[in-house]
Amino acid sequence: MTQQSISGGQALIQALIDNGSDLAFGVPGESYLAALDAMFDASDRFKFVTARHEAGAANMAEAYGKLTGKPGICFVTRGPGATHAAIGLHTAFQDSTPMILFIGQVASDQVEREAFQEIDYRRFLSEVTKWTAEINDASRIAEYVGRAYRVATSGRPGPVALALPEDMLASLTVPQTCMPYSPSKPHPGDSDIAALSEIMENAERPLMMLGGSGWDAASVEVFERFSRDNNLPVCVSFRCQDRFNNTHPNYAGDMGIGANPALIKRMQSADVLLVVGPRLGEMTTGGYERLNVPVPDQTLIHVHQGAEELGRVYQPDLAINATPSTMARKINGLRFKYAKNWSEGTKTANTAFQSWSSVIDNPGPVQLSALYNHMNSTLPADTIICNGAGNYAAWLHRFHRYQTFPSQLAPTSGAMGYGVPAAIGAKIAFPHRTVIAAAGDGCFMMSVNELATAAQHKAHVIFLVFNNSMLGTIRMHQEKHYPKRIAGTALQNPDFVTLANSFGLHSERVGCTEDFAAALERAINITNKSSSDGGKPALIEITVDPEAISPTTTLSSLQNS
Repeated sequence: MTQQSISGGQALIQALIDNGSDLAFGVPGESYLAALDAMFDASDRFKFVTARHEAGAANMAEAYGKLTGKPGICFVTRGPGATHAAIGLHTAFQDSTPMILFIGQVASDQVEREAFQEIDYRRFLSEVTKWTAEINDASRIAEYVGRAYRVATSGRPGPVALALPEDMLASLTVPQTCMPYSPSKPHPGDSDIAALSEIMENAERPLMMLGGSGWDAASVEVFERFSRDNNLPVCVSFRCQDRFNNTHPNYAGDMGIGANPALIKRMQSADVLLVVGPRLGEMTTGGYERLNVPVPDQTLIHVHQGAEELGRVYQPDLAINATPSTMARKINGLRFKYAKNWSEGTKTANTAFQSWSSVIDNPGPVQLSALYNHMNSTLPADTIICNGAGNYAAWLHRFHRYQTFPSQLAPTSGAMGYGVPAAIGAKIAFPHRTVIAAAGDGCFMMSVNELATAAQHKAHVIFLVFNNSMLGTIRMHQEKHYPKRIAGTALQNPDFVTLANSFGLHSERVGCTEDFAAALERAINITNKSSSDGGKPALIEITVDPEAISPTTTLSSLQNS
């Protein structure tokens, strides 16, 4: 090699920078030391955020990809590191989020010996990635990385994994040229729009559903105008509530778990469904029972960026292979002749949503819907709200109103432990925006260690911990099927306030509704300060009566039903 030779690790980091990445999340490992060393030399152009667990790092990267539309980058070591990170890949796969996981691998001369922590990732990760490969030749790093970016962002976006043998990273190679990636996005044709228009012109009770990935703020704005201009009622798919301003007069609510019965009825009685973005998966369709399989009773126009998803479960009358953003360009300014006839139905749909999301009473001194009502009126419109999985999220999804895109980080894969690391990743990516992590006590404890990451990297997140001392979702199903036979769902928790203090956070406990507003104001004030002025992350523990198991029922009602 000449004096211009560089290591494989240097070639890798340069390829990431050439493709527009300047941030990675991860947990260091000895199997990719050469890449870490290259990051040292590129520290002015490339930041590495050290998480405390690979699952947390992968969730941070997934959240970054979801927020930005650019691949979230994550580095983990071999074996346990990769298996821990697999949860982030699964979330990215089901949520169609662009992400690239780089995995340190055993040296190439040790392959197939069951060397220390050895796994064949091409087999192991095949179910949770769009593409998994191993780079065995340092001279091909730019080629593999370029392909990884394109695969992760093209068609239906998703995760990619690249294994990095440690001897390959340490070997010398010549500097490589890397052309920055550009995603391949399907576009609707004129004939697609003509066919859509013909169907919509004859519709009497249309409903539009938005969701999935591939959105940007401009396309959300276009669809809001399109809805307004055509008096179209709009709902969103499961955990995609920021795809349409929830305060818009045409908004009808979210078609997720525990959806408004009036909205479900509206969808089922619609004569035309215009679905842009969602896959129409299990959670959105209520176990595939809200719409008939494989041919719905409604005329279905299905727009999706993955050609393989069109007709996979539901066979549409019109299938359009396009992204939400490319579709937005085509429908911008499109108006239908008889749209005025839909205005009354749209008003009725919005009225039903307003009623469904109004404050309700629940058992106990903390009124959860009132808390979200206060946050709706207090937090900035671009606040990012993050959550994992659990019954606590039902209150968030029903009563919080998302107003901007992107502002919702929630796993459609239903992964617990997501909200805390996702919020940290969001705050690092967007330090000037307010970021809230909502978590149940069970969900929070799955990633509580990442509070150290928040403190170390000055990610001033506000963590809301809803503590009812149980795994609420499983307890609810337990009471439905095996009433009063509690097994495995009771939790003994630490003192969350003391625990958060030990990580260096501002923390306090709220035991009644009246105390929440002041506690939130203190949290906002302290998280808005810079670290040099005493700013820090904040945690508010909210004690929840176990009877308040969901917005629609109580524990006692389940036990006595």
